[in-house]
Amino acid sequence: MFSVIFPGQGSQTIGMGKEFYDKYELVKNLFKQADDVLGIQLSKIILEGPKDQLDLTANTQPAIFLISYSIYTVATKELNIDLDKAKYFAGHSLGEYSALSSAGYLNFSDTIKLLRIRGTAMQNAVPEGEGGMIAILGSNLEIIERILEDYKNNLNVQIANDNSEGQIVLSGKKNDLIKLIKTLKLKKIKSVQLPVSAPFHCTLMNKATTIMKEQIEKTKFEDSNKKLISNVTANEISNKEELKKLLIDQIENRVRWRESIINMINKGVNHFIELGPGKVLSGLIKRINNNVKIDTINSESDIKNLNI
Repeated sequence: MFSVIFPGQGSQTIGMGKEFYDKYELVKNLFKQADDVLGIQLSKIILEGPKDQLDLTANTQPAIFLISYSIYTVATKELNIDLDKAKYFAGHSLGEYSALSSAGYLNFSDTIKLLRIRGTAMQNAVPEGEGGMIAILGSNLEIIERILEDYKNNLNVQIANDNSEGQIVLSGKKNDLIKLIKTLKLKKIKSVQLPVSAPFHCTLMNKATTIMKEQIEKTKFEDSNKKLISNVTANEISNKEELKKLLIDQIENRVRWRESIINMINKGVNHFIELGPGKVLSGLIKRINNNVKIDTINSESDIKNLNI
């Protein structure tokens, strides 16, 4: 039994998807549609760079979705791989939009438009330099939650991502993170500052939530029989109204990726297929459970070698 999973921000590279773009007219059309819908040359930024343009959150989010969706479409429509029989669809942060669109809840144009707005809103929610994110390595969730509880009156810091055993990401005010790093050092807990321009998945994103609430509520979601695993709850969901609410909640809340994977495994999933650039999620899953099968799909040969 398999689940299809989609990566989030940080997986982007210049030239991603080029093999599919060069070979499949269907992918060329998706790239062109993206450019037309957004009114920017996203395809040029993806295929040629420059890197600083691709790394802008407003470009990164629709770009990663475009690649993930292109791979899913080639696999299902050109190479006849029946990914639709997946037990669950799930994605990490922006990857949840890739999951929704691939599962039929959101059409391509609306998804890429929402992600452009989402990326811009998240980037602009906090003045540059005021917020940040740090990765905690080698500790566990209970210890970090206890530390944050002890300092909650003095520090504006939240858990942004519970990624895997030994990898937790925190988000908050930059000055508060600097203070927290000193506390963690005293407790011999290793932390690394992340090269991000905004503090994602925390309450500092409230301006982005306001913008996305308006956009999501006016976007048409379709009915689908596919089941998703929500970032916010780590539980399965297929009700489109609830999906909308959780997409809005996701902006300021923790991505419960570790819990999501554990829940899928507990419900019989023993094979994960990561569709999109990079292999970040595959690495995280190995740290959560090393006994499940994992396939990372970045190329045509990866699709052809897929056994489901």
